[in-house]
Amino acid sequence: MSQKVAMVGTPCEIMAASKIQHYTESVIDFKIGLFCMENFSYSYFTELLKEYNITMDEIEKFRIEKGKAFIFLKNGKLEKIPLSIAKSVVRKNCHICAELSSETSDISIGSIGSEDGWSTIIIRTQKGQDVINNAISQGYIEAHDLTESQLKLLNKIADKKIQNNLETIEEREYHARPVLYQREISDNAILDEINNSNFLDLRKNVIDVGACVLCGACEYACPDGLITIKDSKPRKSKKCPEDCHFCFAVCPRTFIPEKLRNDSSKVLGDYKKIMTVRSLKHYDGQDGVVVTTILDYLVSNKIVTKALVVDKKDDLAWKPYPVLTDDIDEIVKSSGTKYSVCPVFKPLIDLKEDVI
Repeated sequence: MSQKVAMVGTPCEIMAASKIQHYTESVIDFKIGLFCMENFSYSYFTELLKEYNITMDEIEKFRIEKGKAFIFLKNGKLEKIPLSIAKSVVRKNCHICAELSSETSDISIGSIGSEDGWSTIIIRTQKGQDVINNAISQGYIEAHDLTESQLKLLNKIADKKIQNNLETIEEREYHARPVLYQREISDNAILDEINNSNFLDLRKNVIDVGACVLCGACEYACPDGLITIKDSKPRKSKKCPEDCHFCFAVCPRTFIPEKLRNDSSKVLGDYKKIMTVRSLKHYDGQDGVVVTTILDYLVSNKIVTKALVVDKKDDLAWKPYPVLTDDIDEIVKSSGTKYSVCPVFKPLIDLKEDVI
């Protein structure tokens, strides 16, 4: 495989990437997962801002912490929206996400537990450990251990998200709105389900019940290009071939293979080490600017050929869109959380090789 891609994603997007790697030959080589409590509907959030006399064009950056959405405006002013209000425009599928920290990534990164100007990093794989060790030795980042109180806070917030959303999952199941990805069935049973499922089953069990995360994994995996993300949901243009099950297999909200399945008793998942980190190379970004700096290290050292990131559109303020690039300046430009979703896998379609 000539291309090797490092991607950045939320827990659901990282799970989709992990399923793509599990079931297919994929260009995805390194996964940087983000801490994520929830994401917002772009259109509904735009409407909410009108109540505060704010437009997306006026916003310099977002930050969500301490029970508030902090909105920094280009004119230097700061607007604070209580999360109790902002949560009214959270995407409904976020309420069935039972993980905070992207547990199937190589490394997970977020601000929870670290001081201002630093990021918390959870190293999960040997590949992740090698990358962080080498990035430190080459002067890209500096790191030290979290304090006991910082680690306790991280565990507390992760556990709170899990417990709250497990209650939502239980309620949905009670009302016959399936949450397939939380069901613990054997890999053989999962393969049987996949072999008897296609886009119609994906629509019935994920899309129509409000569980779709709009990651675009189904669009990426479809070998015939029949699926597109349009009008905020996946849509199919023609009848699926009889023996095609790719979209159902890779969706992060269908059955999860045993090796990828989250253990809710481990609120941060399995990991090798947790540290607090900041960049020694980039300074214009969010928290410790660690995601940008790790991508710089990976691309500059030719460990990967390209980075898959999410930038915001120039002509539609804060509207996210995916970018596949090996340009460090473009990676730097994409720095910062967008707090909305987009079909992140779309740029990989042109790189796709035969799957499953």
